[in-house]
Amino acid sequence: MNRRGPVRRSNAASPVGDDPRRRLLLDLYKTALSAVDGRRCVAHALAQMPRADTAVIAIGKAAAAMMAGARDALGVHLRTGFVVTAPGTEPVLAADARVHVHRGDHPVPGPASLAAGAALGQFVSTLPADLPVCVLVSGGASSLIEDPLPGVTLGDLAALNQWALARNVPISQLNGLRRRLSAIKGGRLAAQLAGRSAWALLISDVPGDDPSIIGSGLVACRAGQEAPLPADLPGRLQALFATLPTPAGATLPTTVVASLTQALDAIEARAHALGMTVQRQAHRVEGLAVRAATELAASLLNLTADVLIAGGETTVVLPTTPGVGGRCQHLALAAALPLQGRADVSLLIAGSDGIDGASVDAGAIVDGGTLERAALESLDADDCLRRADSGAFLHASGDLLHTGPTLTNVGDLMIGLKMTAARAEAIAA
Repeated sequence: MNRRGPVRRSNAASPVGDDPRRRLLLDLYKTALSAVDGRRCVAHALAQMPRADTAVIAIGKAAAAMMAGARDALGVHLRTGFVVTAPGTEPVLAADARVHVHRGDHPVPGPASLAAGAALGQFVSTLPADLPVCVLVSGGASSLIEDPLPGVTLGDLAALNQWALARNVPISQLNGLRRRLSAIKGGRLAAQLAGRSAWALLISDVPGDDPSIIGSGLVACRAGQEAPLPADLPGRLQALFATLPTPAGATLPTTVVASLTQALDAIEARAHALGMTVQRQAHRVEGLAVRAATELAASLLNLTADVLIAGGETTVVLPTTPGVGGRCQHLALAAALPLQGRADVSLLIAGSDGIDGASVDAGAIVDGGTLERAALESLDADDCLRRADSGAFLHASGDLLHTGPTLTNVGDLMIGLKMTAARAEAIAA
């Protein structure tokens, strides 16, 4: 799960930056990001539809890029637009008087998220009844926008998040509880658009690409979706959930335009085009990061192909005062332990959104020398893992990967190489 904390920039003077295996890993990572680029995917999808005057709503980490893609495809037919995105992602969307841009809070809903929710309600209420609406949703929407049901406060949302962090609750379960407190999630934004021509294009960061889960179901709901309330919820939250109504939701026609599967497909195709053999992990990587790292490292060490590819999202149990980093950095550092001393393996683990936790880094590229390089600064990997301070360790080893916001979000990518530097150099040449 994401969390707040100090940030640390990547070590620009990395002693391993010229390793050809790292260049090859970055090539594969960038290929994946290009395949699921929010602007390109939305523009392509809308170009297949008849052009007509349309209102566009875009919400999520990739919202600015998705809106830019809609503008590319619709041109003068973009009548009006509404964007809710994460700070720092707006520059991709050039100023346009037709498009209203709002910045929400992430990773925890805050005042800006509530302001965005109120503004969205006002925007929808003023749309002409005969104007078609296209809704663009990507990961991060669950936090970036909120319109709480009557009686739900920002303090309640914060308390729910604190409870979830303390218990290592999966993000899917947390978002399920968030849906029950919201006037727009669980298909309730879709219900507000009922009676007009409306549809949705989605970038998926969830298992199974389920529209009722992406963005906590802003545009879709599913019967019987909500699980029983956890027994250990704080008393205030238990009482709140018991008294809240369950407004009706609806489901718009939806198309997933980018997903983790597409990103992994692109990596596999690029690796084959470069003449490499590939092993693709069949199951999604999830669960505790340390446990997943052990399995991922074992797969890499036992690899009979050149490239190992996988994807998913893990969780990290945080101490009371966590250090610097995120789940990708934690996973990478934990994987570096069994890789220690091996000269033939390298592993990239990074978020497809370019953001790992509260750090400014996307993740890291580790190898058999990671632990030794950080030891020169007297850092211990096990200690940093216990303190959730993987970012400090990977900064010292020169292994952090910094991309800035990538303007997409399909989950975390894991790419491993098992080959000599000389072979990687020959492939990359």
